[in-house]
Amino acid sequence: MLIWKRWCNSLAVCVLLLVAGQGWTQAVDADKAKVTLALATEPPTLNSAVATDTIASFILAHLMEGLLVYGPDGELAPGVALRWQLDADGAHFWLREDARWSDGKPVTAHDFVFAWRHALNPKTASQYAFIFYPIKNAEAVNEGKLAPSELGVRAISDTELKVEFGSPCPYFLSLTAFMTFLPLREDVLAQWGGRYAADEDKLTVNGPYLLTKWVHGAHLQLRKNPQYWHSASVRINEIDMPYITADPSSQFNLFRDQQIAMAPLDTGLLSEAVKRGFDIEYFHTGSLYFLEFNFREGRITANRAFRKAVQRLIDPAVLVNKIIGLPGIQPAYSLFPVTVKGLKRSFREEYPVLRVDPDIAAARAYIRKAKAELGISEIPPLMLLAGDSPRALQEAEYYQYLFKNGLGIELRIDQQVFKQRLEKMRRGDFDLVSAAWGPDYDDIMTFADLFASWNDNNRGRYNNALYDRWIRVAQHSNDPRTRFNAMAQIQRIVVDDVPILPTYENGALYVQNPRLRGVRRNIFGGDPLFRYAWIER
Repeated sequence: MLIWKRWCNSLAVCVLLLVAGQGWTQAVDADKAKVTLALATEPPTLNSAVATDTIASFILAHLMEGLLVYGPDGELAPGVALRWQLDADGAHFWLREDARWSDGKPVTAHDFVFAWRHALNPKTASQYAFIFYPIKNAEAVNEGKLAPSELGVRAISDTELKVEFGSPCPYFLSLTAFMTFLPLREDVLAQWGGRYAADEDKLTVNGPYLLTKWVHGAHLQLRKNPQYWHSASVRINEIDMPYITADPSSQFNLFRDQQIAMAPLDTGLLSEAVKRGFDIEYFHTGSLYFLEFNFREGRITANRAFRKAVQRLIDPAVLVNKIIGLPGIQPAYSLFPVTVKGLKRSFREEYPVLRVDPDIAAARAYIRKAKAELGISEIPPLMLLAGDSPRALQEAEYYQYLFKNGLGIELRIDQQVFKQRLEKMRRGDFDLVSAAWGPDYDDIMTFADLFASWNDNNRGRYNNALYDRWIRVAQHSNDPRTRFNAMAQIQRIVVDDVPILPTYENGALYVQNPRLRGVRRNIFGGDPLFRYAWIER
C-alpha cells in the first residue's frame, strides 16, 4: 500500500509514526487506560473501499474487523469468521453470531458481499479493485463487462459466506485481513453517499474502537467499542491523537517531555536518544522505497535510455549510508525486499538480483542515446514529485544535485503534503516521483503486480506485455516453484527495463514508553497495532 514517507522516517511505519500530545496529558495513563499519540498526517479517507495508504490502514485496523485478523504474534487469526475452509476452487467462511456493528446490528455475510461488489463497481473507482481479481468474474465486473451481482461471492445465510475463485489464490486468507476486504453496511453508505467516512459521525464500525473525534488537520480520537464481540480483551480504552505533525524533532521533543508514548528516530535524533538513555527499538517495515518514472505520452521518462542513465547515476548504497545515514535502513536493488518469503528461505536468497553498478560514463552515454532517440539536443527541466518531510526534501535535493552535476539536467522539486502528493500521483502530474510501497498481504504478489498494466496503483502507467504475462503465469498457478520462477522473471524485467529504480528498504528506529506494552509492529495490516496492548502500572 502507499506509504506516507516521513523520509525521516513509513509504516509501513512509514505512515505514521506517531507523535503528539499536550502539556496536560500524560503519554500513558494507567488509570484511564489511555495512550496519547499523534499522526504525522491525517488519513486522506477512511472509506475502506477506496483507501490506499498506510495511515488509513492504521486507523481502520482499530475501527474495523475483517473475516480474519492478525493476532498478537502476527499470525492470521479468527475475526468476524469463526472458522474457514480454503481449497483450489474457493473459500468458505462461517461467521460468528455475536459480531456487531457499533449501532448494535449484527455483522452478516451480506455486508461482505456488498462491500466487495461495491469496491469492484467501476463507479466506485477503487484503486484496489485489482486485489479481488482472483475471485470469479472480478476483473470483468471491474471493467463493467458484468454486473456486480455476477461476482463469485454469495451469502448462503447471514453467517455463511462462499467464495468461488476464477484462478488459484493460495494467499486468499491473507487478503481477507486487508482493508479493502472489510465489510460495509449498504444502508449507511446509501445514507451518506460521497460523504461516507468523511467525519466521525458518518461511518459505522465493527472493530475494537470507535472514532469519537475527528477535527480535520488537528485531532483524532479512538475509544473502546462496547459493541465489539471481544471487547473484554481490549485493554487500552482510549487512543488519543491530538496533534498532527510531520516534524521528527517535534515528535522527539514531545516524547522526551513524556507527552507522547512513541516517536520515530531520524539521523539527527538517534545520538540524542542514546545520550538520554532511551531504549532504541527497531522494526523492519517490509516496505520498499523507489523512484517511479512516468510513462505517459510525451514524457521524457518514458524513454528507456533515459531511465537506464538514471539507473547508472544513482547509487542506493551512497544514498543510504551518506545521505540518510540511519541504522536499519538498507540499500534496495530489487522490486522484492529481503522480507519477502521464497520456497524455503527468502526469495532474494533463492533468486539473487542482478545488480547494476553506478557508472557516470555509462550514464552520460545513455543520456546521449536518449537525446538521439527523442530527437532533441537537450533534456528539458524535469519535475520530481516528493513528500513534505525533511527527509523527503533531503533525498530530493540529493537527486537534484546528481542530475545537474552528473547529467547536466535540471531537476525541479515539487514538494507536496501527503494528500496532495497522492492526488498528483493519481493524475500523473510528475516526471519522476519519490514513492514507497508497503506489503498488503503475506505473498510475493503484493509487490509483483504493482506494475501490471491493470493496477491503478501503477501511477507511472508502466505497460509491458511480458511483465503482464509473467504476472498471469503466477496468478494462474498453485505450484510454488512455477510462481517463484515467474517472479524471478519479473525481477529481471525491473532491472532491465527500469519501470522504477529501487532506492532503499525501510527499517524504523523508534522510542516507546516502557510502560506501554504489547504494541504489535506489523508488516501486514495496521501498524502500529494497539489491539493487544496494555499499560503497566
